[in-house]
Formats: sequence, structure tokens, C-alpha cells
Amino acid sequence: MKILLSFFFFSFILLAQNNTTSQTGFNSYLGDNNETNKTINPVANVKILYMHYQDVPKRIIKGEIFSVTLRVLSTESDFYELNYIFENARGVKILNEIPFRQEKGKFYYDTFHFLAQSTGARLPDFKAYIVSFDGTEHRPTTLKGKNINVVALNPRKNFSNIIADSFELEEYKTTSYDSNHNIVVFVATAHNSDISAFHLQNVFKQGVESLTNDIEESRIIYFIIIQKEIENFKFSYFNLLDNKFQTIKIPIVVNDDSVTTQTDLKPKDQSREKLKMLVAIAVALILLMIIVWSRKYIYTFLLILPIAYAIYTYTPSTEVCIRPDTNIYLLPVKNGTIFQTTQGVTYLMKEGSIKNYTKVKLQDNKIGWIKHENLCSY
Repeated sequence: MKILLSFFFFSFILLAQNNTTSQTGFNSYLGDNNETNKTINPVANVKILYMHYQDVPKRIIKGEIFSVTLRVLSTESDFYELNYIFENARGVKILNEIPFRQEKGKFYYDTFHFLAQSTGARLPDFKAYIVSFDGTEHRPTTLKGKNINVVALNPRKNFSNIIADSFELEEYKTTSYDSNHNIVVFVATAHNSDISAFHLQNVFKQGVESLTNDIEESRIIYFIIIQKEIENFKFSYFNLLDNKFQTIKIPIVVNDDSVTTQTDLKPKDQSREKLKMLVAIAVALILLMIIVWSRKYIYTFLLILPIAYAIYTYTPSTEVCIRPDTNIYLLPVKNGTIFQTTQGVTYLMKEGSIKNYTKVKLQDNKIGWIKHENLCSY
């Protein structure tokens, strides 16, 4: 019995020593100072995110905007934010680094939009991590990217480079540009499209006057300069919903009316102005004869309007002085296309004005716009 008690006593001492050694080793691992405790956070190394692909398109057209949805499960229910890092993408451009998110039960459904830029494309590796309210960044979880099937179209000659769910003209206007060309300005909207890719073939000149590029709906103000012989201008885009090319047609009807796009481009028709002046003078003479015949001179004030209009119409265009190195714009809009720059002090005929721009006639009878701030101060 004494031998048995002695055995248990020595066994207890050995176990106590082993526990002390283990605790000392654990404390040594964690460190006995505060600096080491700050740099190692065992909780942050625990995997708490699980990600899977929820929706990936099977076939994509080069130039198409497409979406990818991830299903994310977090074992941490209370956190400050869920962030993403994208790595190793090929042939795609991400359009929203902050996802469009839906929450369903314990799952987050995060949707990202991409632009397919080339065939042989690959989605990026999605690296996600959670940040706690105390600023702790938890261990990231990576979902490997996938190769995606991107095909290229065999477009028509009049293809505009637009791939969209829809593309519609809101309004358009055609005016005379010079003796051989007309200028067409149009406003268009597109859904699910990279509208900045818009470009046409076989036009004399073209450019963007204004552009709003959005994933859902984009808007563009565009101008083209074409031959006067063209009666209907046509171009095509690829409709994703119908899976075929659609044709857009612009009837070419030259007119002088201004529209909301501020494209009052053509100078005054002098023959019409002279006709209006003659009509105003005729009206004034008839009124004068009536007043003299009836001897009711009190109605003389009625002559003011036609006479004033005749004087206004007869007044010739004034010449304006333009500073050196002044940009002459094709249209009076912000960030408009510059098609000429003055080399020195230049004098041009003023044809009108709108807001902060003055319309001038150049030496080749083309019409341009300059900012008021670039006029010489007399």
C-alpha cells in the first residue's frame, strides 16, 4: 500500500512540472511584453469568410458589359465592412470595385460588373476580408478567377462599336457646315453599354461633345460631318436582347432651327433677312399712310415696332477681336471639340452669341464658337 501511494505521489509531481513547463512555453510564444501582443492576433487568423460563384455568364461578346455575382457567407455576424481586392485579371476591366449587395439570410450576394476587352479573358482572383469595428483586419479568403468565353463579332461596315441592350436617338439636328458638308448633331442613350466606344466609319469628321457613362444608362451628344449628298445616314449597333445587329437611321434635313442641344450652327441667311426687312418697311409705310389719311396721329407709336425691326435687320454683322492662342470650338458646349486655334490677334465677323460663347464666321465661311473671355478688351 505504501508503495502504491508513493507511486501516485511522484506521478502527481511530474504532471505538475510538465504543466508548468507547457504554460511557460505558451507564455513564451505569446510574449511577455505588450509589443508582441499587439502584432499577433490569433482571432484575426481564423477563417470566417466562405465564397462561391453564384452567377457567371457562359458566353460574352467582346465589348460587352457583363456581371458576376458571388455568394459570401460570414461566420462573423457583426463587422464594420467587407472589402475586396482584385488580382490577376486578364482581358476584363472592372467597373465597380464596391459591389451591388443583397442580403438573404446569412448570405451576401455581391455583384460586380466587368467590360470584356479581349478574347481569352480571365476573371480576377477575388480576395475578400472583413474589418471589425475595432479596426482589426481578419484573414482574407480568396476565390480563384475563372477563364471566360469571350467571342468577337464580325460586324458590318457601318458598325458603331456599340453593344447594348438598347440604343435610342433622343433628338438630332442637321445644319450646313461648308459648301461640301453638313454637320449632324444627335443625342442618344444606351442601356448596359460602354457608350464611350461609339465610333463611325466613312465620315469626314466626328467627335464627342458630351458623355455620361453609367452601367445602367449612358448618354452621349455626338457630332458627325458628312457629305452633302447623303440623304439618310445609317449606322448599326449590336442588340444583346435580340442577339442581332440593329440599324439606326437619321434623315438628313438641313434647317436653321435651334434645339435644346444648343447647336445653332448656321449663320443668318442674308437673303431671308433682307426679305424680312423689306416686309417690315412695307408694314411701316402702310401704317404711316393710314395714319396720315385718317389724321389720327395718336397711333404713330405703332410705327415703332416695324421700324425698329427693319433697323435691327439692316444692321450688318459686327467684327470681333479675338486674342492670340484662342481655341475655336465646333459647338458651344463644355469640353467641345477644338478645330482651330488663333495664331495672333484675329478679327472675325460675329454671327451671334449664346450663354458664354460668341458665334463667328471664319475665313473659309465655316462657323465656330469662342468663349467670351477670349475676346479682346477694347
